Amino acid sequence: MSDTDTAVIVAAAGRGERFGRSGGKQLAEIGGRPLLAHTLEACASAERIGLVVTVVEPERLEEYADALADSAVDTEVRFVPGGERRQESIAAGLAEVPEDVPFIAVHDGARPLVTTEDFLRALRLLEAEPELAGVVVGHPAVDTLKIVEEGRVLDTPDRSRYWVAQTPQVFRGPDLRAAYASAKLAARDGTDDSSLVEAAGGAVRMIEGSRENIKVTVAEDLAFVQTVIESRGGR
Repeated sequence: MSDTDTAVIVAAAGRGERFGRSGGKQLAEIGGRPLLAHTLEACASAERIGLVVTVVEPERLEEYADALADSAVDTEVRFVPGGERRQESIAAGLAEVPEDVPFIAVHDGARPLVTTEDFLRALRLLEAEPELAGVVVGHPAVDTLKIVEEGRVLDTPDRSRYWVAQTPQVFRGPDLRAAYASAKLAARDGTDDSSLVEAAGGAVRMIEGSRENIKVTVAEDLAFVQTVIESRGGR
């Protein structure tokens, strides 16, 4: 395989309404730099990644590009406008990735603590098992789960079968493109990219990643991210 045979689509077009801070979370500062800068640098520094397509709010395209212009990234980074929904945004990013790129990863812009090893382990597994369409990073559920309807508990399932899905999610390019084409034809919505690939018949495996790889959702999460980055010696 090529030294750079993978593209990453970074989903950063959400408005972050639960974040509770003006301007949203992607440009919130951590260690004096935007949150999204930490995410882009982690993605771009992974071996084999030759392109990072960052999907952002259309009306803030120039703002994001200017704010992130000084990021320490040698890999090519493109900013493209997203859609109203995440699925539309990823489709916009997918259209920016050349057809001949064999592997495509999707990653949340609000997960700045991702490690390069998360990408590489997923890619290695995908390469090693040709029958797989994708590999998802996540971790086994540790909390007790309840099935609830209108506030009433209906069941307490065996949590040993449940995993929490994170990103990156890494796919073979043709399988991800086919899944998105199928979802568009069927007007199918997925909660993540893996669910679309699964619905299209693709086999997906999960591998365990770091529990530090949180998705920043509320402003209080920034303190945790700052602490982890400092414990890693900064980034």
